[in-house]
Amino acid sequence: MEKSLSVQYDPKRPVSLLKTLGILRRGLGDPTIRLSATDAWLAFATPLGDASLHLHKPSTSSPAALQAWGPGAQWALESAPNLLGALDDWSDFDQGIKEGRFPQIVARTRLEHPDAVLPTTGRIFEHAAGAILEQRVTGIEANHAWRWIIRHLGHRAPGPVPEGLMIFPEPHRLASMKRWDWQKARVEAQRANTMGRLVQVAHSLQWWAGQPIDQVKPAAMPPGTLAAALASVPGIGPWTIAETLQRSHGAGDFISVGDYHLADFVGQVLTGKRISDSQMLELLAPYAPHRQRVVRMLMLSGQKKQSFGPRYAPLDHRRR
Repeated sequence: MEKSLSVQYDPKRPVSLLKTLGILRRGLGDPTIRLSATDAWLAFATPLGDASLHLHKPSTSSPAALQAWGPGAQWALESAPNLLGALDDWSDFDQGIKEGRFPQIVARTRLEHPDAVLPTTGRIFEHAAGAILEQRVTGIEANHAWRWIIRHLGHRAPGPVPEGLMIFPEPHRLASMKRWDWQKARVEAQRANTMGRLVQVAHSLQWWAGQPIDQVKPAAMPPGTLAAALASVPGIGPWTIAETLQRSHGAGDFISVGDYHLADFVGQVLTGKRISDSQMLELLAPYAPHRQRVVRMLMLSGQKKQSFGPRYAPLDHRRR
């Protein structure tokens, strides 16, 4: 049996695996993660090689038993606390609740869900690629593309892992995809081209993997931040940047502007009516630098978005 490394980690605060790591899962059939209330299996590439990571946490208040396999096992264990919110500081947010700076529904939800924290993975390329696949399509289409790419270009996770657990392919593997491969994945030319441009800058983006989200890269064009570097890639805009940084860096203030549903949902919960993206930004502005935390609490509040108009139907891109 392949050798593993293991360690215990106590977050010193309540942490729910489902509420915290659920944002990393792209559909129930995501080959890179298996997630339940007490266990999480993740497979990913590290600077030292591939790794599989198992987190066992019997309850939200218990320590987590961590076990890792593969060449990147040590790296996976050392970074695992960040997956459980070690870098996610809610102290100012919680103080704001005590001072009445947030809407009542946000304050109530925070009290009901203190175990929901924001994970940091450092995996910029993987999350940016996943966000690109989700641009302007249904979840069904995006999840199909994600699974197809991993199953055809990814590789099996190391160790005695659950069947089908796989690692997202490296940039050079994605660069090998032909037009007909993208068609089989049901990804049209626009997203495929954006993926190609992301592949070209993947190595330079990885400099920010272990850096604070606002860290300026030496000798980079101003402003020199990760968000600016992502924005310089044609086809990547504010929505894709936010979706990436929420996962790679636990970004507590980046909102998914341009989301098909978000502005309407936020408007309905906080004002009782539908609003535009610009109105949502104006509405959430007083809550900076915690705007994404506010959105996260609204998502956990139990409120549901009202439906308007026809549902967006999947398209078949295989002949395009």
